[in-house]
Amino acid sequence: MVEQLKEWKGEPIRVGVIGGSGLYKLEKIQPVAEIDMETPWGKPSSPITIAKTQSGVHVAFLARHGRDHSITPSSVPCLANISALKHLGVRAILAFSAVGSLREEIRPKDFVIPNQIIDRTKGIRRASFFGEGEEKGVVAHAMFGDPFDEVLRPLVEKAVRETLEKFNPEVKVHGEKTVVCMEGPQFSTRAESLMYRAWGGDIINMSVLPESKLAREAEISYVLIATATDYDAWRPSSAAVTVAEVIECLKANVAASQEVTVSLLDLIHSHVSNDQESQAFKNIQGSMKFSVMTKSSVIPQEVKERIRYVHDWFARE
Repeated sequence: MVEQLKEWKGEPIRVGVIGGSGLYKLEKIQPVAEIDMETPWGKPSSPITIAKTQSGVHVAFLARHGRDHSITPSSVPCLANISALKHLGVRAILAFSAVGSLREEIRPKDFVIPNQIIDRTKGIRRASFFGEGEEKGVVAHAMFGDPFDEVLRPLVEKAVRETLEKFNPEVKVHGEKTVVCMEGPQFSTRAESLMYRAWGGDIINMSVLPESKLAREAEISYVLIATATDYDAWRPSSAAVTVAEVIECLKANVAASQEVTVSLLDLIHSHVSNDQESQAFKNIQGSMKFSVMTKSSVIPQEVKERIRYVHDWFARE
């Protein structure tokens, strides 16, 4: 029986997993607790499952679109998701996402570990813990030139490649690609799809933003593990993408993703859990202290308290 909790009182959990379309739970790892969290920005997409690997490492998992896939990409409560994981102690997030392919060589069912993002969202989604909504008036500029963690990303790519060579050698793994994030929920027109290719896009999804930006603001290392489901709309020899095709590919991708997750959790935990030896942790820890431009004296107390849910150092000087 999985314990039902309102808060976690165990040791800080260093690795979080966000499941995308089709990946609504971790099937190969023992669940030990389920937490119904409430953050200053509301509830996360789903209750957070705490699971334990065979080596005893605890991980936190949440389903981005809810366990019944009832939340659209534009409506995902990203601030609640990221702040909840940070509040649990998470230092690294492995984010899974179904994507469309913009390149012939990236076939449906292939995995992609991208290193860049092109933003095609439309300003509907709140993209910062600072300076928006109730936090209006707090200005902070996070560095985002390399949107994914460049210490962990190569390690993830290598581990995914090695795992899939054993699980299904026909599945290829592609690294150093660019993901286009569109608003949705409709798929692209052919003209848009061709434009994204001309811009240098390799895959397209609806979820990597603002999730990755908020992870950076929360000082959490973030890596996207993308699984291709279709060729989007650009390919002349293909009919326009249909939901039925996407779902068929999703089933195969989820099975592979479960294998990949098991292979990654202990590895990533070992790279972020030791404060003295973790280069990924050192690179990002404390980075937002130098990004806040607004004087502490003019920030309302209630705003300070909300942001302290993510950063306990915020505006205490």
